[in-house]
Amino acid sequence: MSKTTKIKKPLFQRFLDGVEVAGNKLPNPAVLFAILAVIVMIISHIAYKMGASVIMPAYGNMAEKSVEAFSLLSAEGVAWMFTNVVKNFVGFAPLGIILVVMLGVGVAENVGLFSALLRKTMLGASKKRVTIYVITVALISNVASDVGYVVVIPLGAAIFYAVGRHPLAGLAAAFFGVSGGFAANVILSTSDFLLSGITEQVVGYEILATSNWYFLGASFFVLIALGYYITEKIIVPRLGEYKAGADAEIDTNIAEPISAEERKGLKYAGWYFLGMIILLLALILPPGSPMRNPETGSLLQGAPFMKALVPIIMLLFLAPAIGYGIAVKKIKNSKDVVTAMTKSLQTMGSYMVLAFFAAQFIEYFKVSHLGDILAVNGADFLVNIGFTGIPLILSFIVLTAFLNIFIGSAAAKWAMMAPIFVPMFMGLGYDPTFTQVAYRIGASCTNIITPLLPYFALILVFAQKYDKKASIGTIISLMLPYSLLALLVWSAFLVIWYFTGLPIGLGGQIFLPEILSPEVISVCTDAIAVPALPEIIP
Repeated sequence: MSKTTKIKKPLFQRFLDGVEVAGNKLPNPAVLFAILAVIVMIISHIAYKMGASVIMPAYGNMAEKSVEAFSLLSAEGVAWMFTNVVKNFVGFAPLGIILVVMLGVGVAENVGLFSALLRKTMLGASKKRVTIYVITVALISNVASDVGYVVVIPLGAAIFYAVGRHPLAGLAAAFFGVSGGFAANVILSTSDFLLSGITEQVVGYEILATSNWYFLGASFFVLIALGYYITEKIIVPRLGEYKAGADAEIDTNIAEPISAEERKGLKYAGWYFLGMIILLLALILPPGSPMRNPETGSLLQGAPFMKALVPIIMLLFLAPAIGYGIAVKKIKNSKDVVTAMTKSLQTMGSYMVLAFFAAQFIEYFKVSHLGDILAVNGADFLVNIGFTGIPLILSFIVLTAFLNIFIGSAAAKWAMMAPIFVPMFMGLGYDPTFTQVAYRIGASCTNIITPLLPYFALILVFAQKYDKKASIGTIISLMLPYSLLALLVWSAFLVIWYFTGLPIGLGGQIFLPEILSPEVISVCTDAIAVPALPEIIP
């Protein structure tokens, strides 16, 4: 009688399994964030006692200033922690976005619109085509800023489940597109305007929001192919067949063909959606619209429209959900709409607990200035190692990716790093737009593996809908292949672009133009000749 031989997993798969096991042995995520908050308190006090400080470079109208470590265990620090508990929680950036969007998304989910729509569009579709669809939609969702985290990621999991695939593979593919490839898009987003505005203030002349568009538009297709490869060749084989536990919160009808009543509901949903689009266009398009920038008339830079995307997205889900609910007789009056909204928010209880502790931890880290000290000293190290050319570019991307684990905001990091690296790279002959695009690679790839990402707790809640045992280790082990390979492939793609000498965008290029004022180059060269920034420990 022959013995069954156990197939040995590849080394990388065993490494990911080890990451998951180790990560899942950590305490409950809410407790873990509380522990991390305590650790930040202790480190902040040690750094304060050691006199840790850095010189923050001048930026815009702000002069150069010294930043010192702030002890959270000092009398002032303890008072700050107690008096800011509520403020930290209420001011937690994702909280308002998630709750507002969920008012619309929750109604659509509760009346069955999502289930019917997914079954109509996805059942019978090629499983591999579904992977491409999820990643593509996730990347495009970046136009709506952070809304993709709330809408696209849970839909990615639901779509995979609907076509008989492991839902966590769909969640991972969507998370990669929404966050790991945050910079790559064929459509301009708010981050294009935000980051180019910071660069413009550093150099003193106009930097267009389109300055990285060509490279990032091409990166869009590179990341779709890369995400598809990782999902199909690494994530899906590792997860295997999905077997729902008894406590899984899944719509069991999602694999069933849609009924005649549901078809009617989808038609109603389409008409209601069209009506809402027409109403919004009537508010947005006319000259002098309250949604336009009152000074420039733009719908993008500085326009109320960009700040109103969250309630607009909510309405775009709510309107078709009401239409569908009326058609299938799940909404008979306004009370039913409110009940569906209430039910959707009730499911957010576990996220609210996580968000409370995550908010305290993130604010503690921010107020302690540990991130600032780490960022500036890391930049100082890179400035002084003497790299040039490709080694310098790659080192800059890796440094940005490392700092991104600790400082989640792309704008906040760029505001700290641009005054250091833009002049430095200009002094070496590189255009500011090239430095900016290199920064955007590093500032995207490690979003998906850091618990400091404000939406990390929400992703964990989505995963636990399908697997109650899922924890931080589960998410990190799922996303690590995307993070590492994206950093490698995307950086290599920039190097290839570098050697072609092609412009990286409309108004953006790799090397400084010959017509650039000698005075500007002189200022930039002088800027990198300043004395070395102080060490963490004087």
